[in-house]
Amino acid sequence: MDNWDEIRTAFQVARQGTVSGAAEQLGVHHATVIRHIDALEQRLGVKLFQRHARGYTATEAGQDLLQVAQATDDQFTQLAGRIKGQGEGVSGDLVVTSLGLASRILTPILVGFQAEHPEVRVRYRTGERVFRLEYGEAHVAIRAGKMPDEPDNVVQPFMHQQMALVASEAYIARHGMPKDEADLKNHFFVTQDDDTSRAPFTRWLREVVTEDRLTFRATDDRNLQDAVIAGGGIGFVMSQALSTHPELVEVVERRDIWSVPLWIVTHVDLHRTTKVQSFLRYLKDRIKTLEC
Repeated sequence: MDNWDEIRTAFQVARQGTVSGAAEQLGVHHATVIRHIDALEQRLGVKLFQRHARGYTATEAGQDLLQVAQATDDQFTQLAGRIKGQGEGVSGDLVVTSLGLASRILTPILVGFQAEHPEVRVRYRTGERVFRLEYGEAHVAIRAGKMPDEPDNVVQPFMHQQMALVASEAYIARHGMPKDEADLKNHFFVTQDDDTSRAPFTRWLREVVTEDRLTFRATDDRNLQDAVIAGGGIGFVMSQALSTHPELVEVVERRDIWSVPLWIVTHVDLHRTTKVQSFLRYLKDRIKTLEC
């Protein structure tokens, strides 16, 4: 494409809204930006931007062109992410993403893998955002809930994360131990600050107790566990947490319906690379040793 530089310049002008902003983003002189825009408009025979005191605004024709430029830019970003993960061996960045819930399991595994492969730089991204594997935003994702069905992804079962409903000794000293499941309605709870949460244990809790009993809410799994440990209420923690927090006591017997299915997800273009395969083997070997 002979005029791709001009289209890319127009794309940046639209994104930044000014010639100076586009020039800084592209690393060129502002006169180059103006020249590219003028040449592209002359070649197409239409005005792509309306000039005004505050900057540049795309016309209808400009919007049409910029949709194509956006798609092309996305494809280049996607390609760059894929190429970056290929042919590296077991070195460079290893980007893994998961919900914060899985950090207790994954962090020691990532540390162990990096210790065996010193040339690897681990980048562990947690949070609610779903990182896009097809754009090279992560090499491996651990997803929770129903089986992911995005096209071009390789999906493998990882584990069922068991959850325990617990109270701290501090909470029990103040409020007593629930006599049974029916008595839960008389206690106070720590839970997610998200009424739309699809976590099976959260849904179960909202069916068992009334809203006024959900007295401590937070958005981060670590905050929720800290609140339970501090005595803020009864709450769910990963079963692995019980081995390192003896002050936590299970208040009712665990239920299978509380468990959370976890999936290993990789993009087909990166799945068979040496680095990803090495990590997947290590991950599956280590998960067998976990106590659930």
